[in-house]
Amino acid sequence: MRPGDLVIETGSLSKRYGRTLALDRLDLKVRPGEVVGYLGPNGAGKTTTLRLLMGYLRPTAGSARVLGLDAWRDSVAVHRRTGYLSGDSRPWPRMTARAAARHLSRLRGITDERGTVRLAERLDADLDRPIGALSKGNRQKVGLILALIGEPDLLLLDEPTGGLDPLVQQEFQQILRERVDAGAAVLLSSHVLSEVARIADRVAMIRDGRLLMLETMAGLREKARHTVEVRFADPPPPGAFAAVPGLTDVRIDGCVLHATMQGVVDPLIKTLGRFHVLDLNSHEADLEETFLALYGQRETRP
Repeated sequence: MRPGDLVIETGSLSKRYGRTLALDRLDLKVRPGEVVGYLGPNGAGKTTTLRLLMGYLRPTAGSARVLGLDAWRDSVAVHRRTGYLSGDSRPWPRMTARAAARHLSRLRGITDERGTVRLAERLDADLDRPIGALSKGNRQKVGLILALIGEPDLLLLDEPTGGLDPLVQQEFQQILRERVDAGAAVLLSSHVLSEVARIADRVAMIRDGRLLMLETMAGLREKARHTVEVRFADPPPPGAFAAVPGLTDVRIDGCVLHATMQGVVDPLIKTLGRFHVLDLNSHEADLEETFLALYGQRETRP
């Protein structure tokens, strides 16, 4: 792809099932060489989005372009260059993983099996048992291997680490980062923020089929709230911190200030400089707490 090209571009993409609006006017852009975490509760529209991008569903309205192609009309060409993992991976239960990998490799014009074998070794996957006889975690490993075959330009992954043990999760994240460093793009659907936080460059948050927020991870961290506790030599006067921007839930117990801080802390530090401070403690909320706080603040658009 040429520099500046978009791997994914949707315009007012919508999908309706009868009276249910599963996806409502989604505008999303994904560039080469980035991981976009696609977050939201179950039923938010994440899986519907991935299926629309793969051309498995026809949009009710709007457009979806993948790798410069129309996701619906050019779905065969999209599949050649896209690795897809469904939320409940159950590929060809009577086939072995090795046979399934050979089948997909042939469709993509790949004759060398060494890439499949290396992936199986890194993910500790069994290639020679029928897929239907595997546990959920081992089926998930096979699904990941099949999605990664041929080093596709785009990976669409729906809850990719479900059922994997922590060591395999770590190895998968390393593989993903290697692919992204080589120029691939990833749209990773999940409802677990801690999983996305480790590997995503940007985060899209969706609820009830509507995109609420699209942020860089750095931007999301900047919005993180800090719990602040300050101990003074003498009690500060009432209202001393009322004008500090971003400071909320202020409570003064004698010589101790308890508060929540969001955003730039410089105004608070300058205000504290007027007093004799004995001790200062600040605890930053983790990204999951930040996500939940922001989720609760955002109203869906009409």
